[in-house]
Amino acid sequence: MKAALEPNALLESGAHRLVLRATLTPVAGLDRFQPAGFPEIGHVIYDAPRSDGRTEKVCIIDSAPSMANHLETVCLNGPHDPSLSPALAKLPYLRCVTGTNPKNASTHELVVTSFTEGHRLASSYFLEGFRLERGDKVERRFAEELHERFGLRKVAKKSHLLPDGWWNVFETVFQYDPNSLVHGIFFPKWQIRIPRLLTAVHEAFGAMRVATSGVKFDRLGKSTSGQPIFAKDEETAAAIRATFVLDLGLARSFGREARGLNDKQKALLIALALWKIGALLRAPFRYRSGCDLECKEIEMELGSAKKMTLAPDGLSIEIGKYIKDARFKNGITDVFWPQTELFTEAVKDEGEQDAGEVEEDEASE
Repeated sequence: MKAALEPNALLESGAHRLVLRATLTPVAGLDRFQPAGFPEIGHVIYDAPRSDGRTEKVCIIDSAPSMANHLETVCLNGPHDPSLSPALAKLPYLRCVTGTNPKNASTHELVVTSFTEGHRLASSYFLEGFRLERGDKVERRFAEELHERFGLRKVAKKSHLLPDGWWNVFETVFQYDPNSLVHGIFFPKWQIRIPRLLTAVHEAFGAMRVATSGVKFDRLGKSTSGQPIFAKDEETAAAIRATFVLDLGLARSFGREARGLNDKQKALLIALALWKIGALLRAPFRYRSGCDLECKEIEMELGSAKKMTLAPDGLSIEIGKYIKDARFKNGITDVFWPQTELFTEAVKDEGEQDAGEVEEDEASE
């Protein structure tokens, strides 16, 4: 089984994709769980057609972007500690730091990292900042450095990437932040988009909505809301599954012969994706107070091969070996933003009121 999930074997298998389906259940024998939702919208439930002509209610517990966030969270030391897990030591990534003096690292404060910022390497926190090199601030913004490394050509007010430039893009993104290749990256100004290597969704099948309610008590009468009664939606379902699709064909396309990524570098991307999935499924699956799930089993599907079943701890990857074999040129890249640029007050629109400002006639109504 381990041989089937070995990254190099997956790349050599010729299969287009690896599919892993994890079956989850609420802990403690509970029936209800809370999917992701938004005010005024609630949870998403749709009718999915089945081959026998019937339809099945399916609830989206976590969308693909939400699952990507969860898969990045397991790489951190904790929910409030953005440093990387010791298992991922020497894996390159970016940190946005701020301060008054770029040369005085002891006074720098961390703002975000490429694991916590949604746009990863393509975030303005990195592109518009200045890379630090041996304690000195590089004089041009990081976006200008990437523009040159990618080999982009300027055409009027736009930038154009010639076909052979894609090899430079894959190599550069990999050396600075391989995680960006796992979850996809988009540079809109440069028209560069790399889709997700790993896509995950979390859904409940045979779902039914459970409407409950609650009340907020204001015993001292100090709030303006009084004693509101609120609605709360939960779900129950016949089955809950997290599905992970690893695009092996896309991984192979990142390098060919001596161009782009070599085989060991592509193997690192596959290994990192598998390590993330394993870490996510082994840990408590609890991303909302009313959604506490645990993994029971994992089904693996690779091309036309027979489906196999894994135990929850069956995805164990020695990620350190693959990081070492990838021979990264970079470690942690710090990008500096002066405090005077980063922390500026927003310009108030004409007529906009500060929080708590209410005109007298409104307050008296």
